[in-house]
Amino acid sequence: MEAWLHGFSFPGRVAALARRAEEQGFDGLLVADSQNLNADVWVELALAAAATERIGLGPGVTNPVTRHPAVTASAAATLQAETGGRAVLGLGRGDSALARLGRPPVSPAALERALAQVQGFLAGEEVVLEDGTRSRIAWLPADGVPKVPVMVAATGPRTIGAAARHADRLDLCVGAEPARVRWAVGVAREAAGDRRVSLGAFVNVAVHPDRAVARDLVRGSVAIFARFATEGAPADGLSGVTRQGIERLSRDYDESRHGQAGAAHARALEDDFVDRFAVAGPAGEVTERLAELADLGLSRVIVVPGSLDADPALVAETNASFARDVLPRLRSAGSA
Repeated sequence: MEAWLHGFSFPGRVAALARRAEEQGFDGLLVADSQNLNADVWVELALAAAATERIGLGPGVTNPVTRHPAVTASAAATLQAETGGRAVLGLGRGDSALARLGRPPVSPAALERALAQVQGFLAGEEVVLEDGTRSRIAWLPADGVPKVPVMVAATGPRTIGAAARHADRLDLCVGAEPARVRWAVGVAREAAGDRRVSLGAFVNVAVHPDRAVARDLVRGSVAIFARFATEGAPADGLSGVTRQGIERLSRDYDESRHGQAGAAHARALEDDFVDRFAVAGPAGEVTERLAELADLGLSRVIVVPGSLDADPALVAETNASFARDVLPRLRSAGSA
């Protein structure tokens, strides 16, 4: 099971975070793209690339509205060329990046169209746009650098289906309850048919011997992911506690305090809800729960370790604990 780290794009932090992630053995780093809340993702990814030699790098995730699919594809291809093949392009329907512009997330159908366009641009193909314009990226290297793999962050069945049909990687955003992950994996496999797509998941993870500290680290980020966890989807695999908590979040979420653990909607999350939706606590328990998800068919976990307002030193501590006490056990379990 691969372990990627998720981070927020703050000036002066991303390159150092990437360096530590590489030293600690993470397979890659994904950086959030939300222009009103974070620094520019592509600038920070370029700095992270210069500071590292091995790990994969990419936005986690961008959307097809704030940048045209051709612009995003060109940026990703540039990162791929400059790193010798370490880029990954994460796409989603859009959350805070669009909300701060007064826009809703794009529809699953619009995401699927953009996803097909991005794949075409990255392959150097001629892409027919909505108005009939034919367009292609002409500067792509002719050989020596593989096409950028495209990943989609997906929650509901229509988005999962779009990703299964077009993406190279599909990373679920459905929480950490095994029954819910099993449902989402089943939806993905049915939609993919004979097509091969690598499955992973974004999971809110905090490793700390004090469970209360671990919960508080991820509360804000749990709220980000959880409020969309039943959008356009049946409640298959969700416990009553989780379903009710998601309903409250969908109703009470304060967008002006997006991703903050100190927000009222995040503070109101019951401990039992956080314990079910996230993986937060001592290293042994974190290892067991992630290994259980791996057994469901996931080949990758994207560790989301803290909220936007979390203490950077404490986030660094839990990342180090994960790398030291959890990651080696996941590796050995996968090779057994």
